[in-house]
Amino acid sequence: MAKARKDSKGRVLHKGESYEKDRNLYRYTYTDQFGNRKSIYSKDLHELRDREKRIEKDKLDGLDIYAQGHADVNFVFDRYISTKTGLRGTTMSNYVYTYDRYVRNGFGKKKVGDVKFSDVLLFYNALIGRGLSVNTVDSVHSVLHPTFQLAVRDDIIRHNPTDGVMAELKKKLGKTEMRHALTFEEEQAFLEFIEQPEYVRWKPLFVVMFGTGCRVGEIIGLRWKDVDFDKNEISVNHSISYYPRSDNSFKCEFEVSEPKTEAGIRTIPMLGKVQDALKLEKENQKKYGYKNVVELGGMSGFIFCNRFGNLHNPAGINKAIKRIVDDHNCREEVKAAKEHRDPLMIPRFSCHITRHTFCSRLCENETNVKVIQSVMGHKDIQTTLDIYAEVSEKKKQDEFKKLNDNDVI
Repeated sequence: MAKARKDSKGRVLHKGESYEKDRNLYRYTYTDQFGNRKSIYSKDLHELRDREKRIEKDKLDGLDIYAQGHADVNFVFDRYISTKTGLRGTTMSNYVYTYDRYVRNGFGKKKVGDVKFSDVLLFYNALIGRGLSVNTVDSVHSVLHPTFQLAVRDDIIRHNPTDGVMAELKKKLGKTEMRHALTFEEEQAFLEFIEQPEYVRWKPLFVVMFGTGCRVGEIIGLRWKDVDFDKNEISVNHSISYYPRSDNSFKCEFEVSEPKTEAGIRTIPMLGKVQDALKLEKENQKKYGYKNVVELGGMSGFIFCNRFGNLHNPAGINKAIKRIVDDHNCREEVKAAKEHRDPLMIPRFSCHITRHTFCSRLCENETNVKVIQSVMGHKDIQTTLDIYAEVSEKKKQDEFKKLNDNDVI
């Protein structure tokens, strides 16, 4: 039989209680209704036990309220997220960040049993009205839908009120924003424009992005040891995420993680222009005495860095793209007017469009879809097929235009 634990006055301590002699404090450790371990402290044992009783009552009351469908949506989300122990840290953080930013202080206060389909639709419409994109609202939906689904499985509510809401929203608004690749002419115009002295330092980064189709996190995390100039290939075996911390500080931090999917671990053959760009970056670092000084997750020797020797973050790269595109378009309009021609305007795009553009160029020149899937690191071949189909449709239209112009049929 285990020996009873006692405090300095010889009083037997209950389960979960302990006495910290050096601090002269009693502690009670317990697991809350979300499965989180917590502790409370007091200098008086009687006061501690009164608080223990209140905690146990609150836990029972909370579960009882949940069982009756009177808990708010926030309660159910917190319960849902506590069950997702297998999520990567970055994914968990993004879920919590999205929920806290768009749901918790408003819609999240509604009672879960009172929420109807129309409530969710009105909420999503309100988010659209605030200027959010359909894709962002879809991210909100991706945390709300499983939250209500948990309540359905727990027999708290009969139906998931978020079912079909996004389909209704997209039907009302029309097609969601399509991520179109740059045309060959737009891509070349961008890469030529960064030869300008004020932008040339970005050239190696963007050439590698457009020439490999890597995700931005894979580019940020690319190390010199991942590049084999002899075999002429790049090994993609990790990614770097820049995500919001879960401590409500609204600060972000970098973290090394595995690629988005298992298919993301791959080897990419290097195009000549990619190899030249990487060699140029290596020469520039030696010539101008700068390099990436970051050590992260036991890794170092990252290729690309900002002017302070730190890792780039995706938002910073997107801002650079915006500046370059806007400057190009302003100059192009003036130049085209002088030359009496239509200007070649580059649409604003994001880091992801460089990947989509590379995939489109690949689809234009490669018919083996499995090869394209392997190089792109797509987990689902349907993603590859969708892009291939879009490119093939454009090629079909272009070919028939040539036939029409040449009057050969």
